[in-house]
Amino acid sequence: SDRACMAVVEYFPKQERFFLTRLFEKIKTDDESSADQKIINIIHQYKDSLELVAFDSPISLPKCISCKLKCPGYEVCQEPELKWFRKFFDKINLKKKPKKFFLPYSQRCVDAYLNYTNEEGVNVHHALGANLAPLTARALYLQKRIEVKCVEIQPHISVVRLGKQLKIAKSQLTSFHHQMGGDEVRKNFLNQIIEKKNIFIYQQDYKSMIENNHAFEAFISSYVAYLDFHHQTETRPEGFPSDEAWVA
Repeated sequence: SDRACMAVVEYFPKQERFFLTRLFEKIKTDDESSADQKIINIIHQYKDSLELVAFDSPISLPKCISCKLKCPGYEVCQEPELKWFRKFFDKINLKKKPKKFFLPYSQRCVDAYLNYTNEEGVNVHHALGANLAPLTARALYLQKRIEVKCVEIQPHISVVRLGKQLKIAKSQLTSFHHQMGGDEVRKNFLNQIIEKKNIFIYQQDYKSMIENNHAFEAFISSYVAYLDFHHQTETRPEGFPSDEAWVA
């Protein structure tokens, strides 16, 4: 896709300053190289100082797709993820009519958890649902060629949570990705985060993120990865399967 964007960020402890070092926009296939190879080439440029790579898409498969055990059916399976699913949806269905059901061959525990518990009102799609399946497959492929830890981000939830810290109205934040008016929301968000979080962004990149939501989401993903590296993101809830994917 020509919408692929990457942000490279650095933190300098002595100056207590966070820098958006490079912003790569519209990474796409051409006659000489695939977009995927270009992404890997960019990552390799920074391999000597790289700590984390963030994806704004799922980076793991649902349990029932990756499981190699003889299958008794997810209604009775005793694997921790399936036991969690049943318990979680039993609680959900005490309040929901009609009843909600889970699909562990397209949905991960974290997809269900975020979809039904996030106060931001964000609709979280299944990792192998129609909207995300191609991106999940791409992320899984790219991970094979990345030698550092990878972390998964949900930009829509992150923008609302960060915006709340920045004292920006939630009614504005939920429209940051819209074609109409989204540029003004992104501009306001960037102005606030630059001022209040001591972030340096080059003017050209600042302008690009206002105009291009995909570039903006790449920056948000990189900033949340920085927070995750410093243990400043939400931890797993009690009882959540330890081997299941989590989102920063």
